[in-house]
Amino acid sequence: MSDCIFCKIINGDIPSVKVYEDEHVFAFMDIAPLTKGHTLLIPKQHVADLFEMPEEVARNLYAAAPKVANALKAAFNPQGMNTVNNNGAFAGQTVFHYHLHFIPRYDEQDGLQVSWGAQPGLFTPEEMQQLAAQIKEQLA
Repeated sequence: MSDCIFCKIINGDIPSVKVYEDEHVFAFMDIAPLTKGHTLLIPKQHVADLFEMPEEVARNLYAAAPKVANALKAAFNPQGMNTVNNNGAFAGQTVFHYHLHFIPRYDEQDGLQVSWGAQPGLFTPEEMQQLAAQIKEQLA
């Protein structure tokens, strides 16, 4: 896609600090990192988000994910790592080329705050069964 910043990075039209590349994916350092080693992994095929991603593209992307994660672990020895994707504008996606963030975590003061806000009891067990049935129907 000609106006996509990540497609331009893949094509070399915009500079990046590449850490990994194969025929299907491209990984590079985030230009505004949250922590040391913050890296993005993207498919070379332009797909806006997970909703439109073909299974083959997902297989190739997620096959490369452990390579990138383990390289970050070996290089920087983080205490943990968040892998984050904002899928769709409502979820906070701002670049509409699917990308997976690898954010190594070193300590609680590293600037990243993840707040889950779980709501136990939001749905009854019966409602959970109904929700699962709706999802399963779409998978059939």
